[in-house]
Amino acid sequence: RLRSPWLLFDPQAAPEYAHSIRLDGDIILGGLFPVHSRGDRGTPCGELKKEKGIHRLEAMMFAIDLINKDPELLPNITLGARILDTCSRDTYALEQSLTFVQALIERDGSDVRCANGDPPIFTKPDKIVGVIGAAASSVSIMVANILRLFKIPQVSYASTAPELSDNTRYDFFSRVVPPDSYQAQAMMDIVTAMEWNYVSTLASEGNYGESGVEAFVQISRETGGVCIAQSLKIPREPRPGEFDKIIRRLLETSNARAVIMFANEDDIRRVLDAAKRNNQTGHFLWVGSDSWGSKISPVIGQEKVAEGAITILPKRASVDAFDRYFRSRSLSNNRRNVWFAEFWEENFNCKLGMHGKRPGSLKKCTGLEKVGRDSSYEQEGKVQFVMDAVYAMAHALHRMHRELCFGYPGLCPRMASIDGKELLSYIRAVNFNGSAGTPVVFNENGDAPGRYDIFQYQRTNRSTAEYKVIGSWTNKLHLKLEAMRWKTGDPSLPPSVCSIPCRAGERKKVVKGVPCCWHCERCEGYHYQVEFTCELCPYEMRPDVNRTGCVPIPIIKLEWHSPWAIVPVFISMLGIIATSFVIVTFVRHNDTPIVRASGREMSYVLLTGIFLCYAITFLMIATPDVGVCSFRRIFLGLGMCFSYAALLTKTNRIHRIFEQGKKSVTAPRFISPASQLVITFSLISVQLLGVFVWFAVDPPHTVVDYGEQRTQDPMSARGVLKCDISDLSLICSLGYSILLMVTCTVYAIKTRGVPETFNEAKPIGFTMYTTCIIWLAFIPIFFGTSQSAERMYIQTTTLTISLSLSASVSLGMLYMPKVYIILFHPEQNVPKRKRSFKAIVTAAAMSGKLSQKGGDRPNGEVKTELCEIFQSNIDLILPACG
Repeated sequence: RLRSPWLLFDPQAAPEYAHSIRLDGDIILGGLFPVHSRGDRGTPCGELKKEKGIHRLEAMMFAIDLINKDPELLPNITLGARILDTCSRDTYALEQSLTFVQALIERDGSDVRCANGDPPIFTKPDKIVGVIGAAASSVSIMVANILRLFKIPQVSYASTAPELSDNTRYDFFSRVVPPDSYQAQAMMDIVTAMEWNYVSTLASEGNYGESGVEAFVQISRETGGVCIAQSLKIPREPRPGEFDKIIRRLLETSNARAVIMFANEDDIRRVLDAAKRNNQTGHFLWVGSDSWGSKISPVIGQEKVAEGAITILPKRASVDAFDRYFRSRSLSNNRRNVWFAEFWEENFNCKLGMHGKRPGSLKKCTGLEKVGRDSSYEQEGKVQFVMDAVYAMAHALHRMHRELCFGYPGLCPRMASIDGKELLSYIRAVNFNGSAGTPVVFNENGDAPGRYDIFQYQRTNRSTAEYKVIGSWTNKLHLKLEAMRWKTGDPSLPPSVCSIPCRAGERKKVVKGVPCCWHCERCEGYHYQVEFTCELCPYEMRPDVNRTGCVPIPIIKLEWHSPWAIVPVFISMLGIIATSFVIVTFVRHNDTPIVRASGREMSYVLLTGIFLCYAITFLMIATPDVGVCSFRRIFLGLGMCFSYAALLTKTNRIHRIFEQGKKSVTAPRFISPASQLVITFSLISVQLLGVFVWFAVDPPHTVVDYGEQRTQDPMSARGVLKCDISDLSLICSLGYSILLMVTCTVYAIKTRGVPETFNEAKPIGFTMYTTCIIWLAFIPIFFGTSQSAERMYIQTTTLTISLSLSASVSLGMLYMPKVYIILFHPEQNVPKRKRSFKAIVTAAAMSGKLSQKGGDRPNGEVKTELCEIFQSNIDLILPACG
């Protein structure tokens, strides 16, 4: 007979497909395993993979054996298998997977005839109802595209690319391992827990690596806080020196020490080797995906450069039953595995007869070697998931059989041809405890829930290295930071940041386009740090010591113990004592001629004003409150008003008397003591009226002035507690008294020609001249220091001392000579003969005439003549008419 081209897909008929495993059964499952690695250019397959290949396919056959023996699961139905080698290459796996769909392709033999003219006889291929696999995501994606066309469900045990979660493109694909989108989130959570914000990514070219890195980058964009320094890719067919180039590229951003790796096992090993060659041991902080996991092969001989690597692996458990099964496998009892002889040679480093595949002068295999005894053995990490994938298919078929066959033993007619789409619905609905005791379920996209173990590769004190479990991730990270080791015995976390955190009080000036990189700038003046900006504190506050917040500015006032207060208080107390002494002296000698001649009533008014000028010092220094501020307003100008109203009345009276005397012998009006008091208090009432108007317009209150001592250094800033009296209000309050003082000075000048023995005109004149000088000095000092930081002290001290000096001048020039006569020369304190106003008129007339002659007489002659005339008429004139 003529061989049909379709026989190429029959492993029993085609020699090139002799390397596949076929297990008979009522229902046949397909299997895809990377039994061999990817071959060099030109050859599809390379070296045998003992763990990833042999362990995994044996796990599938072991699971099928257990299911076939289980009377509760698929009773009276046996599962078979057709297992193929993908050689870790997606294109080769696609060719192999055609075996799974050949039974669903209608064969047209009309153009094919045997030599004798008979039609050809086709060998009926096995109908595959579902496929277990593949391992690599790139292989699963390639195979899934053809399996979905024929509606064959696929359950993977290791493919984790996020792309496979797209239920619109890979609707017949499911997996018992979580997708890399969960893994990427877990790795992001690890990076965040490490306080790393500047990392690089490294991916093997292909769906697994590129999709994993893309998921990680996408999460970093969504969550923020982590920046990608570089995203590098390892080519499928790397050229010599490619990995050294990758290490040099990673070193261009040396601050990004953490490297997120979604790479296959071979690429991981070559990256670590390149880092070792470039003397970068200890620099990089590797964060590996599940392709690294807890494998030994990538780190053999490179323990130092891999030390501290954090790896992630879907949560799993070793299946003890599989260990017993695999350890019992031998050449004699495992003939169904067509690759087992090759595994035997590889595992025991021997050669099976003349036709053994391993070249060289190796020892000959006896066939009596035992796995785990004569060779090292450790269960491959995905064994659990392979068994879970087979059991997921079995549970789906079991439930399907139960619902469609209604207790029919074996396959009923309705399941003779299993509909793939219907089977898929049963697969997605399974819920059972897997081989590791964890639930096996699928979501609407066919993905398993995310459950990971976090490992760290640590070196112990015995100079050996091993993977230690440091945490887990189940929708949330649980990490034991205290269990981590980066260098031998060093538990501290190494940095992987673009810029070190700014110190307290420094703002971040972010580098454009890279939010994790910044320059630090100190917040100056009254600004405090708010992450990326320096904000101004409220006016009544200043930055704290660290410039991370604001604190109230301390409030001060003029203290009694301050040197600025001690001096004016001392002067004031001396003045009060002296004034009190004068008042007491005058009261005790109230009826003596000097006191009476001085004008007792006006003297007491003037002394009251002098006393108030001294006393105001205590109000100006006292702690401001509403009461103190009220009294300040009242008494600030009142003392001067009392003094200069009395002096003005006196000088005006003298001036009017002598002016009137020049005209007639009639006495002027309002020269009696009562009239003088009325005039004086009328002048004082104007001051009080102004104060009361001020009270009505702007009631007194205290304020805290933060501008007066707002220095450039915020630490020196102070708020000044003061009465709400502005400089303008102060001048207005004193202005009326100053006006009285100036007017009084004018009258003092006009009455300067009055005879010395006649009245107080000249002492009053000297008093006013001196007072004017004092206040002329006060004004520039007071206003010139308005911008000084010591303004409160200088102005208060200047004002109080000026008031005290003014009072002291009046007290000293007007009253001290009288007190001196009263106390030490009482013989001069005798009464004089009283005469009429006519004598005063005569003196005034004579004074006027002599004044006119003053221009024609030499200096001193007028004065001498006038004195002689007054001495001859001394008995006619009152010594002190005022």
